Amino acid sequence: MRLGLLSIVICIGMYIWLGEEMKEGVQPAANGKAAYMIVLGAKVKPGGIPSLSLKNRLEEAVSYLKKYPHVQVIVSGGQGPDEDQTEASVMLEYLLNNGIEASRIIAEDRSTSTYENLLFSKELLPKETKHITIVSNDFHLKRAKYLAETLDLEVDVVAAKTPKSVEAKLKLRERAALLKTYIIGY
Repeated sequence: MRLGLLSIVICIGMYIWLGEEMKEGVQPAANGKAAYMIVLGAKVKPGGIPSLSLKNRLEEAVSYLKKYPHVQVIVSGGQGPDEDQTEASVMLEYLLNNGIEASRIIAEDRSTSTYENLLFSKELLPKETKHITIVSNDFHLKRAKYLAETLDLEVDVVAAKTPKSVEAKLKLRERAALLKTYIIGY
């Protein structure tokens, strides 16, 4: 009985702690100092339609890129088994359709995870680049920053809203992913 109660208390404590960790992910907010920004991919629906999570990321990216015209952007995301296009190609098209010049956009279309998004995007950066801006949904930024830092990158962020319709599911899943990342490292 006591062991079961202790396990429940530990699980609740970890749930709360991981939630607080995720809240910290939205800082430091980007201010245009980084010359490169990486937009992390998310689900693409049939016909190349960005999921609401991805659309929110792209809207934030467009706004930021228009505010800071010197910033170059890497759109990062491969093609999942249930996607008919790469996430990067959908993001590229979205940015172009919203007034971002092609010369400012680099596509990374091999990645299948957040870690690969960052690893493969880093390969596309000039060697001397250490400071980057990451765009993702608010719940996802803590883990993205942690992974970027393991790759020797300094990070500031642009936080996109998480769609209310999937917020509870995504935040629960992200807690598990964040704990796994802290334990395994990626």
